[in-house]
Amino acid sequence: MAHRIVFLPGDGIGPEVSGAARRCVDATGVAIEWIDGVAGEAAIRQFNTPLPPQTLELIRRHKVAIKGPITTPIGSGFRSVNVEIRRQLDLYACLRPCKSYAGVRAPYSDVNLVIVRENTEDLYAGIEFDAGSPEARELESVIRRLSRQPMHPDPALSIKPISAYATERIVRFAFDYAVSHGRKKVTAVTKANIMKSTDGLFLATARQVAGSYAGRVVFEERLIDNLCMQLVLRPQEYDVLVLPNLYGDIVSDLCAGLIGGLGVAPGANMGRDAAVFEAVHGSAPKYAGQNKVNPTAMILSAALMLEHVGERDAAQRLEQAVAAVLREGRRVTYDLKAGRGDASAVGTSQMADAIIEQLR
Repeated sequence: MAHRIVFLPGDGIGPEVSGAARRCVDATGVAIEWIDGVAGEAAIRQFNTPLPPQTLELIRRHKVAIKGPITTPIGSGFRSVNVEIRRQLDLYACLRPCKSYAGVRAPYSDVNLVIVRENTEDLYAGIEFDAGSPEARELESVIRRLSRQPMHPDPALSIKPISAYATERIVRFAFDYAVSHGRKKVTAVTKANIMKSTDGLFLATARQVAGSYAGRVVFEERLIDNLCMQLVLRPQEYDVLVLPNLYGDIVSDLCAGLIGGLGVAPGANMGRDAAVFEAVHGSAPKYAGQNKVNPTAMILSAALMLEHVGERDAAQRLEQAVAAVLREGRRVTYDLKAGRGDASAVGTSQMADAIIEQLR
């Protein structure tokens, strides 16, 4: 029976990289029934909203989606479609493997770690108040009264919620992932020495969860600033990192830099009832339609999707095919060449062709 998977092409370069990933998935021989949906700029043109209710309903019904990158305006305009999908579907776990591949220029050649980021709370929960607004002034007054902390007048305010409930399930997700994938260590990352209430709760809850995995997975703790330094110096010491939302976002980009950039960094957002797979990078609209950008991250995200639906053998074959093309370094996009002006670079579609040939 075919797996029914919702396909959201995305904005900018999204249709090109997601299309390449779709072709590679089909080439594995796994039976897929693709269910086309829309989000982002195309959805605005068609439905006057970047995230139509029918798109969310498609994902709820079929439970698995793969999504090309979607443009998010900076500083104004609609909120991130990516964040809203996670919120609406309660995709509480963001999974971002960072693995070195031969042939990709990077500071290290032996990184193999996984970031597990909590997706629903923290400063990314979106509880914000504009500077000077009646709501911000009322909240400012309450904060001054309750905390007695000094504050400059008329600040914009964001609220950082961290709960034991959300922390428990993300930390358990990280430990379960470690067990099922043969990983040896989980590191909880916070700034609990300063944010004793919010990050302190995250850390205390992580310690409690870790106790039920004693003897199977090693548990350790790191402060976020110290972790960032150690990742730059000794990334090989880390295995699975579990972090609150904001730290997880920042550290996932840092770790992508360790392996060669966002172009080779896959991602997944997973919940109890649904999962959406996507590359970590953005929509890069200036390159749209040029058949130029690197599809690796999107194709590796598709491999994560295949594993999620129980097609582990196909997922491994797809990753191995990507690794072979990267290692050879012949039929790859310009950013994967020694010099970006290398005339032997191929386009997005042609790199996907090379990966598909490896699958045959």
